[in-house]
Amino acid sequence: MTTTATSLAASCHPGPCVAVTVFTTVLSAVAGASPAMCVLVTAAVLAGQLSIGWSNDRIDARRDAQVGRTDKPVARGDVSIRTTDVAVSISLAAMVGLSFGVGWRFALVHLAAVGCGWAYNVGVKATLMSWLPYAVAFGALPVLATLAQPTPRVAGWWAIIGAGCLGVAAHLANVLPDLDDDAQTGVRGLPHRLGARGSLAVAAALLGAATALITLAAPGGRRPFDVVALAVVIAVIALALPGRLRRPATSSTFIAIMAMAAVDLVLLATAKNHLR
Repeated sequence: MTTTATSLAASCHPGPCVAVTVFTTVLSAVAGASPAMCVLVTAAVLAGQLSIGWSNDRIDARRDAQVGRTDKPVARGDVSIRTTDVAVSISLAAMVGLSFGVGWRFALVHLAAVGCGWAYNVGVKATLMSWLPYAVAFGALPVLATLAQPTPRVAGWWAIIGAGCLGVAAHLANVLPDLDDDAQTGVRGLPHRLGARGSLAVAAALLGAATALITLAAPGGRRPFDVVALAVVIAVIALALPGRLRRPATSSTFIAIMAMAAVDLVLLATAKNHLR
């Protein structure tokens, strides 16, 4: 039982799962949601992310086994297909119920965002439009936060576009280490067509654009922290990108991109006027 639970936890893509859940909860809190509503938002988003992570490993089990992915519990056989299917079904049902518990507007947007994750898993990942589910789903996160308020409203355009840029950058960075494995199984999304260096360059440009958008377009005036963060991100991109382009598909490259994305997430979560 413990082994199955551990394997399930490892196969849900825990990093992205927790990151998206925490980020949405924080956005909801700073936008003005009550503690009880934040708990409900956390549960709903977590259930949706679990369904996406588990379905990804379930759908890709044969492909992952083909290329020897030892980091995939389902492909290794540590957790059965049937158990994974049950977990996916439970998480989906919980996501729907919890989302409507927040509100029908929240539920509709959240269902669309989770649907994007499923669309990516089912086949969009292997097409030129592989970036689109990430752009839409991440762009929806600020909207989910503002729809969870006592008076639901839509987040500012700058927050939506900025979060969408972060999502596409995360997609490009996340795929970098797997480009060779994907090529063996016929997966050719946008990162595969751009190549490792092209994907890294576009991801860096999107991070810079997101930072500029969040710091310059958000209403309420500039804070010293905004200016410093923008300068730091631009400096890191300018100084580190040339060296990273020589070895783009490495774990350190992914970590560097995620670190800059984290700065943008902090800027978004602490933006003035609560995402208006």
